[in-house]
Amino acid sequence: MGRKARIGLTRDLFDQEGKSISLGPGPKLLDGVPELEWRRFPEYLPAVSPEQARGFDMVITFAPKWTRDTLSRSGQLLSLHRGGVGYDMVDVPACTDAGVALFIIPNAVRRPVATGILAFILALGTRLVIKDRLTRAGKWEAGRQHCPGMGLTGKTLGSIGVGNIGHEMLKLIKPFGMKYIAYDPYLKPGALADLDVKLADMDTVLRESDFLNISCPLNEKTRHLIGEKELRKMKPTAFLMNTSRGPVVDEAALVRALREGWIQGAGIDVFEQEPTPLDNPLFKLENVIVTPHSIALTDEFYTIMWEDITRQIVQMLRGEKPATLVNPDVWDKPQFQSKLKKFHEAIA
Repeated sequence: MGRKARIGLTRDLFDQEGKSISLGPGPKLLDGVPELEWRRFPEYLPAVSPEQARGFDMVITFAPKWTRDTLSRSGQLLSLHRGGVGYDMVDVPACTDAGVALFIIPNAVRRPVATGILAFILALGTRLVIKDRLTRAGKWEAGRQHCPGMGLTGKTLGSIGVGNIGHEMLKLIKPFGMKYIAYDPYLKPGALADLDVKLADMDTVLRESDFLNISCPLNEKTRHLIGEKELRKMKPTAFLMNTSRGPVVDEAALVRALREGWIQGAGIDVFEQEPTPLDNPLFKLENVIVTPHSIALTDEFYTIMWEDITRQIVQMLRGEKPATLVNPDVWDKPQFQSKLKKFHEAIA
């Protein structure tokens, strides 16, 4: 009888006492797969070291970076399973060069992030947080008379990016009776057939949106996609929501826009630097709602995350290719196939 598959879990998936931070079953789902054994990393490092990755066939990871140096001695490592949909913290070309498959979990983030965007829209439109502060401070009349909200009926919701999350967000908000416009140069034909959405160029989306959602990945083309020039094109009554990646929006320009009234407010779940420092000027502004890159972290997210990752690992044990492979070129590489063969021989 061969050995069991060795699965590593990065330390950020556990609290200081070593308990899983996930709601629901979490990594205990892995215990139902007799062919594997798992172990958490002993410490958290912002970038995983080659030593931490050594000795594992697969690693489940969330926050830390995976660099070319991390993967420099990954002769045994077959795959990374990221608890999210973004992978800008993983050097994908380095993974492919090292014969390491990278998997993500789009199903887990689709509804939770879309719901979080709706929460921002509703909270910003009703000025919920400002009214909460005024009420707690005993400023009853100020909260009633000087903080009117913005109704959604007939207003325009624009989305930059209509992929997995943007599409779900537009589907969920459909009953609110808004006008919907979007910009996405990578849409496939027929992708929005189930939605009443008008496709437009980016300038049109910026100018016409009362609420502007950002749902695009971070790459060299989207870094600071929204800067001073773009923010000045928006309505002074408009709100911006960013739940994608912090560097997609020029944070310094956003601070100026919020201070000087280029836009009315913002809902921000992601920052250019994470964790963002306590002196971030966004924290001093009343017209912005901030959350710590956590708007999607619900029981629903964690449940689907562990179900999908466990399914991916079981497929790998069977020699099957999971559908959520980020770097498909790696699968047929002789280096990867050789590792896969040795892995199956070891666990046979």
